[in-house]
Amino acid sequence: MAGFSDYLENKVLDYVLSGGSFSQPGTKYLALYTVAPTDAGGGTELSGSAYARQSCAFTTTSSASTNTSAVEWPTATGNWGTIVAVGIFDASTSGNLLAWSTLTSSRTIETGDVFRIPAGDLDVTLD
Repeated sequence: MAGFSDYLENKVLDYVLSGGSFSQPGTKYLALYTVAPTDAGGGTELSGSAYARQSCAFTTTSSASTNTSAVEWPTATGNWGTIVAVGIFDASTSGNLLAWSTLTSSRTIETGDVFRIPAGDLDVTLD
């Protein structure tokens, strides 16, 4: 992943170094972007044409977290455009951006296409 969001970075720093409290988000949701966000958020998340964030579970081993199963979005009922980035959120709508990354290869999704991330293809690492 390109990075943790400012929101998550602040939560981690407060929890680890200042003794603040932080409850782990329950279900994590993947969002798709036609314009990548930054650590501060923003970007252009898809909307309409059967698009909805999809839940995703992760497992952590050897300093990396990876999606445990494939994540598949519904069949596009209209052109979604070119997907350039993915974000991890703590809610299915609205919520807080936790982490984000540009895709290795962008992909254009047109009517009738399905966007899928195979199990083990989404890695979150820290340096």
